[in-house]
Amino acid sequence: MPEAFIVSAVRTPIGTARKGTLADTSALDLAQLVVEEAARRSGLSADRFDDLILAESGWGGGDIARHAAVAAGMTQVPGQAVNRHCAGSLTSVGNAAATIRAGMDAAVIAGGVHSSSTAPVLRRRVPGTVDQFEDHWSSPSHPDRPDAPNRDMSICVGWNTAVEAGLTREQQDAWALRSHQRAIAALDSGVFADEIVPVKAPQKDGSLIDFVADEHPRRTTTPEKLAALPVLHPEIDGFSITAGNASGVNDAAAALALVSDELAYREGLTPLATVRAWAAHGVDPARTGMAAVEIIPKLLARAGLAQEDVTLWEINEAFASVPVAACKLLGLDEDKVNPFGSGCSLGHPIAASGARMLTTLTHALRRRGGGIGVATMCAGGGQAGGVLIEV
Repeated sequence: MPEAFIVSAVRTPIGTARKGTLADTSALDLAQLVVEEAARRSGLSADRFDDLILAESGWGGGDIARHAAVAAGMTQVPGQAVNRHCAGSLTSVGNAAATIRAGMDAAVIAGGVHSSSTAPVLRRRVPGTVDQFEDHWSSPSHPDRPDAPNRDMSICVGWNTAVEAGLTREQQDAWALRSHQRAIAALDSGVFADEIVPVKAPQKDGSLIDFVADEHPRRTTTPEKLAALPVLHPEIDGFSITAGNASGVNDAAAALALVSDELAYREGLTPLATVRAWAAHGVDPARTGMAAVEIIPKLLARAGLAQEDVTLWEINEAFASVPVAACKLLGLDEDKVNPFGSGCSLGHPIAASGARMLTTLTHALRRRGGGIGVATMCAGGGQAGGVLIEV
C-alpha cells in the first residue's frame, strides 16, 4: 500500500473577523492563494494533481475547492467540498491520504478555508407562511436540546466539558493566558515564517497591504484582565466560560499537498511528513468538547502507537476547557500541547483550523529533527476529527 507523504504545507496569516485585516478578503481569494502556493511548493506542476479537497463551513453551500482550482488555472483538477464543521480540514487531509493509500490518486491538495468576515447571511422561509423569512439562519449541527443548545457552543462545548472534567475557571483562564504568551513568543521568534503565505489584503480605504502575521494574539493579556471578564451565562450557577477562555472569530485558509511515496521518489520530491493515521469520532452532542479527547486513543490505536510516542500535540482551543480536559483526563504533558498557541490566541477560522494545525505541526517537527505529531479537534453536533503524522 502506498504511503501518503506531505510535500508542502502552507497557510495564510489568521485575521480577526470583521474588524481585522482580512475583513474584505473573501474565502474564494484565500482558498486560491493557498492552493496555488501549496502546488508551487510541492515541486509538481499544477496539472499533476488528481484532486483538490477543501473544507468549508458557513459559506452557504457550493464548492470553493472547484472555484479555487479554476481560479488557479488548474482546470483539469476537480474540486470537492467537505463539511465536518470545525474538523472539516482534518477530514480533508484524511480523505486525501485515503485515496492515495488506496492507489486511486497520486497527488492531492487538501485543506480548508473560512472567512467569518465575508460569509453570506442566509434566509429561510418560516414554516407555515408564504412570504415570511427568518434572517441570519444557519443550518443546525444537531437537534436543539436544553443541555446541548445547537446555537450556543459556550454551553454545548465549553461549559459541558468543564463540568464533566471538573475544571475551574482559573484553570481555563490560565490555559488561555499561556496560549497568548506562546503565540506571541512564536510570532516574535519567527516560528511561523516557513508556513505563512502573505496576503495582499484590500482595506476599507481602497489600499492594499501585505498581511504577513497573525493578528489575533494579544500582548496585553494578563491574569487580572482575564479574571475580570464577565461569564457568558451569569444565570447558570458557576458558569466559567468567558470571551477570554474561548476561541476567536477569524478568517484564514490552509492547504497541504499530499503525494504517494512512489511519485515522490520518481520526481525527486522532498517529503515533509507522512500521514500515518486519521479518524473521526462521534459522541452525544452535549459532550461535543469531549469528542476531541476521546478520539485520541482511537487515533493512536490506528497508528499502533502510545501517548508516550507523541512528540507534539495540537488540540484546538475551541474553548480552553477542551485541551485542559485532555491533559487532565489522559495525563498529557502540557508543555507538548499547543506549544505555539491555538484557538484562544491565534484564533479559530473554523474550516481552516485543522489544516492550520497540521501545517504548524509539520514545520515544528521538522525544526526538531523529526517525531510524531497529533492534531485533534471537536466539531459541532458531537463530533471530532484527528490526524497523526510522522516526520
